[in-house]
Amino acid sequence: MKKILIILDGIVAKKLMQRIIEANTGDNSYDVIYMSDLILPVQKPSNFTFYKFDPTSKSKLAMVLDKDIHTEVLIALNSKDEMLNVIKNIREHTKNLQMTVLDYWGMKISDPLVRIYKGIEVLANGMVEKLPNVPVLAQNIGLRQGEIMEIRIPFGSSYAYRYIGSIEQKEWKIFGLYRNQKMITIKPSLVLKPNDVILVIGKPDVLMQVYNVIGKTQGQFPMPFGRNIYLYLDLYLEDENSVKKAIEEAKYLNQKLKNNLLIVRVTRPTTVDIMDFIKKELKHFSSILFLIDYANKGFAKIIKEDARKHNIGMIMLTQEMFKNKNDTKSVLELKIPVFKFGKEKLKSIKRTVIILNDTNSYEQISPIVFDISSQLKVKTKVFDLDPIGEKEGKSNLLDHFENLAKIFNEKLEVVTSGENPIRELKKQRNMLQILPLKEDMFKKRFSFKFLYTNSDFIAFDMNKFNQLLIPIVEE
Repeated sequence: MKKILIILDGIVAKKLMQRIIEANTGDNSYDVIYMSDLILPVQKPSNFTFYKFDPTSKSKLAMVLDKDIHTEVLIALNSKDEMLNVIKNIREHTKNLQMTVLDYWGMKISDPLVRIYKGIEVLANGMVEKLPNVPVLAQNIGLRQGEIMEIRIPFGSSYAYRYIGSIEQKEWKIFGLYRNQKMITIKPSLVLKPNDVILVIGKPDVLMQVYNVIGKTQGQFPMPFGRNIYLYLDLYLEDENSVKKAIEEAKYLNQKLKNNLLIVRVTRPTTVDIMDFIKKELKHFSSILFLIDYANKGFAKIIKEDARKHNIGMIMLTQEMFKNKNDTKSVLELKIPVFKFGKEKLKSIKRTVIILNDTNSYEQISPIVFDISSQLKVKTKVFDLDPIGEKEGKSNLLDHFENLAKIFNEKLEVVTSGENPIRELKKQRNMLQILPLKEDMFKKRFSFKFLYTNSDFIAFDMNKFNQLLIPIVEE
């Protein structure tokens, strides 16, 4: 059992005494020197011994120090002169005793065994942290460098309505969550909601970046998945026209989205002409990184390595890549959005389109829908189609999208009818369809599409439209 000496007087003495007793586990033994009976607790724990005298008295202080071998001293006094006097007397009596002192006066003490707890700074930090849009850092835990932070999820954040398991957490981690003044157990399937307070741990500079992204309401994609967008081109599978279209479209997205870099990865180079074309198209852009794979490592290995190395937040793939779904399904492991090029040009897009399906999936992707729409400066169109009369849950999902549209201040057009979803989809033009990325999309399907009723899977197999597939946590 460690023996702790506590010396208290002044305006914080009573509260400090109360907190020490509340934190008492019985593992320490305490000697308490005090001057006013006001600080005494109603119930005195058995491991506390109290001494009433002036702590500046050298002889009386020595009596207590001689009584036991103390491992540490905690001092909070009302006067700077008294504080310095007590520190001096303790050090003259015991050379190697650790002291923690509460300082309101800006004391300069060169003793390496005296830890100074600056009371004015603590009060200032506490008040500032009550202001909106200010990060709350753990003051007295760990390295005390800001590696632990508390963040509130605001309405309209790209992190709101996201499953924790779908959030890329590199060099930081969500380890706690409070909702309605209650602590919630963290698990991958837990959905973050507005006004939730999360506790995060990681490198201080990384946490500040995360705080800034969470606090902003729109225009953050590809965050929180990653900072860069990535175009993968297997030249052995592509013809000249598809390569040119992919390069043009990738450059357009690089211009529109709030990413840091566009990374163009070329594998299995074919002709000199096509390589020269790609280099010419990319060489004048400082925000584009051009990488070539000459070793033919294979799609799965290349994207896994590049995703880890380059902080990829979205991967762009041509239609040719999806002809071999067995290879392409390795994107599921990355848990980042996939952009699937269609036949329409991206520059012609006038709206993002959602065809409501299952509530679980579409709630997860809803914030990303409006984030993308805001960056592309287009409106969102939601189809609430119910050809077989299964409205259960759809009305709540539609309400959810309408509420988010108000939060993001984005235009929303809702089409409600009993029409066939795919038939309606085929009538559309100049759109970007946003879908949840599901494992079953990559499974082999029958040639007879009328055997399928899931609009997500049928739409995924269509090549007319550009599509953005957002990773989700599937239940």
